[in-house]
Amino acid sequence: MKKTVKYRLIDLFSGAGGMTLGFTDERFCGGFECVLSVDNDAAAMATHKAAYAAPGVVGNIENWLESNPDIPQADIVIGGPPCQGFSLLNKNRVGDGRRALWEPYMDVVEHCGATMFVMENVPELLRSYEFNDVAKRAKKMGFSLIHDVVNAADYGVPQTRKRAIIIGWKKGLTGVPTLPEQTHSKNGEVFPAWRSVRDVIADLPEPEGIEIRSCPPPLNLHFGRTPTQVSLARYRVVPPGGNRFDLQRNAPEITPACWIRKTSGGTDLFGRLWWDRPSVTIRTEFFKPEKGRYLHPEKHRPITHREAARIMGFPDDFPFVGSKTEIARQIGNAVPPPLAGAIAKVIYKALYAKVLTKAA
Repeated sequence: MKKTVKYRLIDLFSGAGGMTLGFTDERFCGGFECVLSVDNDAAAMATHKAAYAAPGVVGNIENWLESNPDIPQADIVIGGPPCQGFSLLNKNRVGDGRRALWEPYMDVVEHCGATMFVMENVPELLRSYEFNDVAKRAKKMGFSLIHDVVNAADYGVPQTRKRAIIIGWKKGLTGVPTLPEQTHSKNGEVFPAWRSVRDVIADLPEPEGIEIRSCPPPLNLHFGRTPTQVSLARYRVVPPGGNRFDLQRNAPEITPACWIRKTSGGTDLFGRLWWDRPSVTIRTEFFKPEKGRYLHPEKHRPITHREAARIMGFPDDFPFVGSKTEIARQIGNAVPPPLAGAIAKVIYKALYAKVLTKAA
């Protein structure tokens, strides 16, 4: 669809702006302009400003709202309240204050006059009592909802990342949104096959140095680490597609004792990515193989920042700002732009239906 109208969006808990990119960049969707972003991560907000030159607020969203800010009018609010409170990785999540951040999110939806919103989070959100509270608040504000768990790999992201998507729209909106339309599939029969790790990183040369480089992308973020001799020895004994159990079988003498004691689970720890499959979920410490399946498919090293960014679906020209650790956090916390773009297309179609109706 040709984007002849620009809709105004506010991105909350925006991070570096992977979701904003999917909505605003013509390579993914286009048709939207960011008029405000809010996040408490200063480095991520510096990246967001470099990418979009949109007004941004660095700080706690609740404190910001208490300051009685001038919130701009917008057509849609997007974003994902921090997911740690819902995540299965947080075993003591009952009572976690971060679970309630959907409330200021909905406050902004109300104040800005948006007719639609998109909330993105971990799948556990849809099975939580907080989701029921979100639904009640949305209904009280005059919104209808659709929701589901989607896999980013089904939308052209070379990564099997499952996320909950909630789309809300005001009753009376001319167009009724649907869930995003799948573009790829695992078997490749009806849709093109899932994109693989090979598709997005095989063309990169060997990384150089151990710091962010003063050179054009993609090589600026394509740097290595300084592993110990023990780490190098561990990398070498993990075969293609292998993991910590292969390390234990092949070299028990250099396997961490805690892994030997743990005889089940953790099958991605110290694992290699596969060339011809999508990656596992990229998290914020992808540069540490002991945290997951983050070894290169065949090289004896973890994946680089550039490789992780490509696996997330970021174009090479996206202007990340910050230290190595800060940029890694921005990459791992982002919504993959191709997934955001798929969502943006159904949102644009629903909003644009009013224009079509007036023209008829």
